[in-house]
Amino acid sequence: MKLKTKFLSTLRATSRATTLSVSTLTVAMLASASAYSEDIRIAIGHQSMCTDTYTAGIVVKELKLLEKYLPTDGKYKDANYDISWSDYSSGGPITNQMMANKLNIGVMGDYPLIVNGAKFQQTDSLRTKYVAGTGYNLKGSGNAIVVPVGSDIYSIDQLKGKDISVPVGSAAWGMLLKAMQDNGISTKEYGLKNQSPAVGAANIAAAKIDAHSDFCPWSELMEFRGTGRKIYDGSETGVPYLHGVVVREDFADKYPEVVTAFIKAVYEAGEWIRKDPVAAVDLMEKWTGVEKEVLYIYFSKGGHLTLDPTIKPKWIEALKTDHGVLAKEKAIPPLNFNEWITESYLISAYKEMGKDYGAEKAVIVDPAVANADLPMEIWHARDGITTYKTPPEFLAAVNEMKQTGAKLNATYVYDKATGLKLFGKTAFFVKSKDGYATFLRKPDADAYAKKMQGTVMGMEDALAQLSTSDSELVAVQ
Repeated sequence: MKLKTKFLSTLRATSRATTLSVSTLTVAMLASASAYSEDIRIAIGHQSMCTDTYTAGIVVKELKLLEKYLPTDGKYKDANYDISWSDYSSGGPITNQMMANKLNIGVMGDYPLIVNGAKFQQTDSLRTKYVAGTGYNLKGSGNAIVVPVGSDIYSIDQLKGKDISVPVGSAAWGMLLKAMQDNGISTKEYGLKNQSPAVGAANIAAAKIDAHSDFCPWSELMEFRGTGRKIYDGSETGVPYLHGVVVREDFADKYPEVVTAFIKAVYEAGEWIRKDPVAAVDLMEKWTGVEKEVLYIYFSKGGHLTLDPTIKPKWIEALKTDHGVLAKEKAIPPLNFNEWITESYLISAYKEMGKDYGAEKAVIVDPAVANADLPMEIWHARDGITTYKTPPEFLAAVNEMKQTGAKLNATYVYDKATGLKLFGKTAFFVKSKDGYATFLRKPDADAYAKKMQGTVMGMEDALAQLSTSDSELVAVQ
């Protein structure tokens, strides 16, 4: 019996020692494992040919702003970040790649955003979160319908029976559907062709298509290059135009600090552009191939794009309107906005940066108000940008520069109806006894001319008709 007891005691001691040894080994292994570096893949889909995505795309990429803000302490102390950027011509393919888990962050326009959220919610388990904006235009400008410069089409009702191309699934596609619905034109009354921005622009230049609908900055790009003429601006829909950032939910839940870092990078990208728009567009031209004069119409003071990551109640209303447009065409599944829209990452980012999220969220820039007193501009190839308070001063300066043989990169005026910045060479000038006014759309110019008993003309005619007495006229802007 004593022998048995001694044996059992020895066995228990051995067992305890073994357990202790195993426990010690386990702790050591866990400690070692925690010291191992973790590879965190950050795969971002952006659009280098869509200006409204630049603050979450090309600028962040080229200035390496994400790398600046990525966490390197706590659970991220030993992290290895694998950052990849994939460039797409529109938002639709980005969603497809996110669903395939090849991308975990996507930057896209309003209609692609809601399609993204709806498509993910249609699955059993996959979801995305709409976490931040990139920029907006309150009036809805950015999308547009363009015709060849020699076309006799000047209004949207003239598109009945015509062929219109558009990148299907893009923000411009949604805008086109909304514009046609608003004007009582069904999809059966025009031919809809799915064409990428580059193909559509080429067909406009060659007059191979009646009209092309596209997003920023393609319409201005065609205007600047002299290949297309805008007949419908997204501002006519009455719905704000915006872009934003969506993140796969599984990625956001696992790495919330990374999402917060991305938003910080978006914020700094906007600050960088605002600090010196001329220098910014010069660099962005090198990065994207889009002419700086076109980029300036978006990123300068008074430009089309207000850089702002906040998610405002008005944006949610706009996105719900957009969803209704697509639902009417049976082109989108349902979307639970409350589940999809997530401001927590924005709030965290702003708090960590010492910024007041609530205050910035409450601010909405209306171009009609903000741009009311902004001067017209001439971009001289040698001397840079000069400003002029009145149209007569502006026109006189253009004439003088032309007479000296000076090269002018671009000229800029403002649409009286909306406050939107325009290329001077594509604007419609109305001269009346009260002075000059400039317009984006010919119908608006015609209506104003009738009211003021004035004359509608292009910029070249305005330059030719400029008289000495015009210098005394005050702008009607």
